[in-house]
Amino acid sequence: MSKIALVDDDRNILTSVSMTLEAEGFEVETYNDGQAALDAFNKKLPDMAVLDIKMPRMDGMDLLQRLRQKTQMPVIFLTSKDDEIDEVLGLRMGADDYVKKPFSQRLLVERIRALLRRQEATTGDVTTANTGDAKVMERGDLRMDPLRHAVSWKGSDVSLTVTEFLLLQALAQRPGFVKSRDQLMDVAYDDQVYVDDRTIDSHIKRLRKKMRAADPEFSAIETLYGIGYRYNEE
Repeated sequence: MSKIALVDDDRNILTSVSMTLEAEGFEVETYNDGQAALDAFNKKLPDMAVLDIKMPRMDGMDLLQRLRQKTQMPVIFLTSKDDEIDEVLGLRMGADDYVKKPFSQRLLVERIRALLRRQEATTGDVTTANTGDAKVMERGDLRMDPLRHAVSWKGSDVSLTVTEFLLLQALAQRPGFVKSRDQLMDVAYDDQVYVDDRTIDSHIKRLRKKMRAADPEFSAIETLYGIGYRYNEE
């Protein structure tokens, strides 16, 4: 049973969404502000978190920033209808996905299931150790180990979210071949989940930023404007 943390200052949302998630077989912990959630997460992390952006004491952005200092746990943001800036900023800070308020609870459940499936796909288990997807992949200075969700560049470890890992893996599997944004959406998101081009672009920007933190000269991910992205083995 996966444990989901739901963090929102709207008690109606906490009550209704937690009831829906529990009916779907999830264990749910609710918090009405970011600081309360952070205090609990410092003791034990859930499997994933759903965060409202605007909250008292500590908002969702601040909470995400604190979380990303120690964990790549999947995170979904709840954003207001017109907060496009918040969506982009949240993705660049390391959120895996976002859902706009007011939202369908069924949509949120599908987003949560998709993220958990993606996390399982990157970590695998012992029985998949000999499958192609689970093998350690090396492309020039890049090394990716799906079983351990581990990435290194020139020997330096790089900590990636689930989405970032899947995008990098998809690009690096076939160096020199272009992946369109639609193809990358299919890799990183479930078929039932629609995201726009901006979401993929934001994840790629953050992925590049992390790789350049390990190596300022990193340039293996190339943008082909109007087409997509490709990985150039260095």
